[in-house]
Amino acid sequence: MIFRSAILFFLAGLAEIAGGYFVWIWLRYDASIMWGILGGIVLILYGVIPTFQQFPSFGRIYAAYGGIFIVMSILWGWWIDNITPDFYDWIGTIVALIGTAVILWFPRKEEEKEVEQP
Repeated sequence: MIFRSAILFFLAGLAEIAGGYFVWIWLRYDASIMWGILGGIVLILYGVIPTFQQFPSFGRIYAAYGGIFIVMSILWGWWIDNITPDFYDWIGTIVALIGTAVILWFPRKEEEKEVEQP
């Protein structure tokens, strides 16, 4: 389940960042409207991909996804825009990943109740 979840988070992050980047190119660089249309289509995919997660809570999925998005955004900026992350970018990224792990994998009271009931 962790591998599947990680792949889905990665795909959603890639779709959101790439879709937003395509719209950015269209509007900021006065590129063809095709960049905007492609960006819109990719952003729609971003909205669909998280529905394949096995976690029951929409809010938790999107909250946890936020941590993955932060990591991917820092890496995108580094690899695509050539903006080298600084010390504080890495600290923030680590904090976000810790938060993501807490949201996704720490035990919940409602899960304990489900286990206790026959």
